[in-house]
Amino acid sequence: MPALVRSTLRDALSVSLTVGAYGVAFGAASVAAGFSTLQTCLFSLLTFTGASQFAAVGVVASGGVVTSAIAAATMLGTRNALYAVQMAPLLQVRGARRVFAAHVTIDESTGVALSQASLGTSAMRQGFWLTGLGVYLFWNLFTLLGALGASALGNPASWGLDAAVPAAFLGLVWPRLETNFLRVVAGVSMVFALVVTPWLPAGLPIITTALVAVIFGWRAR
Repeated sequence: MPALVRSTLRDALSVSLTVGAYGVAFGAASVAAGFSTLQTCLFSLLTFTGASQFAAVGVVASGGVVTSAIAAATMLGTRNALYAVQMAPLLQVRGARRVFAAHVTIDESTGVALSQASLGTSAMRQGFWLTGLGVYLFWNLFTLLGALGASALGNPASWGLDAAVPAAFLGLVWPRLETNFLRVVAGVSMVFALVVTPWLPAGLPIITTALVAVIFGWRAR
């Protein structure tokens, strides 16, 4: 096995711990939305895609039906399929490892892997696995802590924990708005969602904002 590059380990651990800590917000928000601690933990263990989890919980918390929650989560989760197209030729795994690789193909594992390109293929693979496994470990650990903490408070909604969903979403999205173009897209999407919220069932405003991104992307091309 190729030697582990120190900078790759550093990047993987820093991203894993930072992102994993968001699990506290998800655990608390999930319990506030009416999910049990067990359901919340299984959600993180089996779904493991933060933005989609927050979307589903947010729809349920706002009174949306299950189908809307699933649709919103699926819409956000489709980006992972695009990451898989990039990662599959790099990882070259089969069987059970291929299934698990798909499970940990997320924003962070893909981002760290690609950032190691200058160090070679082995560093990219190490970055992917270290980050994917690290985020998975910390995300589930902090999900449990957040759920237990929220449960101990009695009625989490009375403490304003329902605000964890939009706050966490903002924390996830903000660092990715690196250009003026992306900031404009985000701003227009936010306004569009607010405008259509009174007219659409809970959960659908999130999905319809994808139309804004498609229009901006088409105009840009």
